[in-house]
Amino acid sequence: MNAVLKEANPFGELFDRQKTKSHELALTTAAERADKIRRLLKAIMDARPAILEAGYKELRLNPTDIDAQLLMVKGEAEFIARNLESWMADEPLQGTLMTLGKKSYVRYEPKGMVLHVSTWNAPIAEAFVLAFGAMAAGCTFWLKPSELAPHSADVIADIVKSVFKEDEFAVSVGGPEVSADLLKLPFNHFFYVGGHGVGRLIMRAAAEHFATFTLEMGGKNPVIIDQTADIDEAGRKIAWGRVANAGQVCLAPDYALAHDSVIKDFVASLGKYMTSMYNADGKGFQKSGDLPRIVNARHFERIKSLIDDAVAKGAKVEFGGETDAADLYISPTIITGVTEDMRIMQEEIFGPIICVLPFGQREQAIATIRRRPKPLGSYIFAKDRAAIDWYLARTTSGSTVVNHNLVQSGTNAHFPFGGVNASGTGRIGGRYTFLECSNMRGVVEDQYPAGDPNIMFPPYSDKYKGMIAQMLGKEIKVPNGVINLINGIIKVTAKLKGK
Repeated sequence: MNAVLKEANPFGELFDRQKTKSHELALTTAAERADKIRRLLKAIMDARPAILEAGYKELRLNPTDIDAQLLMVKGEAEFIARNLESWMADEPLQGTLMTLGKKSYVRYEPKGMVLHVSTWNAPIAEAFVLAFGAMAAGCTFWLKPSELAPHSADVIADIVKSVFKEDEFAVSVGGPEVSADLLKLPFNHFFYVGGHGVGRLIMRAAAEHFATFTLEMGGKNPVIIDQTADIDEAGRKIAWGRVANAGQVCLAPDYALAHDSVIKDFVASLGKYMTSMYNADGKGFQKSGDLPRIVNARHFERIKSLIDDAVAKGAKVEFGGETDAADLYISPTIITGVTEDMRIMQEEIFGPIICVLPFGQREQAIATIRRRPKPLGSYIFAKDRAAIDWYLARTTSGSTVVNHNLVQSGTNAHFPFGGVNASGTGRIGGRYTFLECSNMRGVVEDQYPAGDPNIMFPPYSDKYKGMIAQMLGKEIKVPNGVINLINGIIKVTAKLKGK
């Protein structure tokens, strides 16, 4: 590393040690990497009491919600450890007429040093799911947990220190100044989960270092309620999806577009299930043990200001709307009558509030969605197959769920999770995280002579010129089976000749 940068950056010395370690880790086997993943998983599970306590202090989370994070972490670790050997294996590539006598394959090698700047709303899952993928690829890992989840950050740091030395897996706890120093260092790959402001900083840092990056940044996720939808089912599932973690979920449905013929029933269904889930005993939403709090006063005021701005401009609170700043409490809320000039339709809400808008023609719903950047997730509720396909063909998002919501993350390690454009870039989860941290190195090995091995070198013969002209003049349609057969003949012939 540049000597001046090393002296100026408080993390420069450790960065150099990780860089040295990265060359050693690149030579580790699948078994060695899987063993480290399993040891880290055990340490995480052993720390469950501390993790539960931290989650309650930060968001007043129900233990079951935190256990759901741990289940995601457990599933990810076990899946990677079980499949890693096959992922690391060289991947043979089909040959062509121009590679006769040659062997082509992809070799997966670690990018080297990975930095993850994590967010606060699911700190355990966001820290370790990505760490497992980087470890599987044979990279060093450096984690900067969010300062907005300080208790979880300390627990994460303790867990990691119990398993790894800093030159292999480092955790730096602190505020934005820590992130700023880390982003000055030439890591090979950056991970970031969070909002657009920091996402832009990550992209700038990556550009400065010619590094690759994976971003997951949320957005205003739409849900379409078609006239053929099961309205009661839609209300139940979306009430859960919107209020889970007090709405502080990157994939939560942000606004619903409901057909004119079903919007009244849909709003009623939403309210009914918000009540049955979070106020079943009638003692009030604020006393529910299943309703978390907003992370801090700044975010509370931001969310409340979105409600106030919408109401001031003519929106109607159909359900909920109660707030308590001292308790960082916002009740499950449904708002109708929103318009494009309201901030609540321009910003990601990230709270337990959903806006419901009517549409008459399907094209109106599509136009509303297209006025916004491409979202991380989108949701379609419909029973008519033709309607589902119509919406899918005319919308885009990082992922889509039909007749449910939120279930695309952490439930299927085979699933490519991520955003598109403003909602993110790259894919994570299972093998996808491994691939994000790996260089797909193409390799060609020249093995056996095919015909005249010197024909391709100058001065070019008339025969070679004719071959090139012939291939340019017509479509090359040699089946792969024929190419493989020719390659087999070349191989056998060469071995018989002792070459």
